[in-house]
Amino acid sequence: MNGLIIVAIAVVVVLVVAAIVWGILQKRRHERLRERFGPEYEHVVEETGSRREATKELEARERRVDELEIRRLTPDEAEGFSSEWQDVQAKFVDNPQLATAEADDLVARLMRARSYPVTDFERRAADISVNHAGVVEHYRAAHDIAQRSGRGEASTEDLRQALIHYRALFDDLLETNADAPRTAERLRRVS
Repeated sequence: MNGLIIVAIAVVVVLVVAAIVWGILQKRRHERLRERFGPEYEHVVEETGSRREATKELEARERRVDELEIRRLTPDEAEGFSSEWQDVQAKFVDNPQLATAEADDLVARLMRARSYPVTDFERRAADISVNHAGVVEHYRAAHDIAQRSGRGEASTEDLRQALIHYRALFDDLLETNADAPRTAERLRRVS
């Protein structure tokens, strides 16, 4: 066999192996993101139109949030927010629209206390999706209902659902340094 043919075959083999390795790495990247972001992964794929663009977006979110100094709450801070949540829930009976608006505000203040940027809703949802992927759908649903409520298009049942969605996000964000499990258990008993 001619030396040139052997080199050509070797180059082709190397290129095929490189393509296979690249494909495997890409698949692992997509799987890692799908596992980390859950349903948010598919939401971003649908929003961007491709898995490749979704991967870029989600990895950019991870980098952006990694640069933030997100902190856990102290037990006293968590207790204060929990108390405020109870007030919001109590207001629902007399004024569901006000309670929903206050729940949205309380969630934004809780995010700010944890050092999440709270510039606009889409940015908040994107940032929350990195560390709280399991509840970002709740946040979007609650926000949508709150928007409809502002236009007078939400029923009392819709507002009740919004409060439930806000509560899911609130509970997930209400992490503390020392006693996150104990706080979560206490909140479940209060509900």
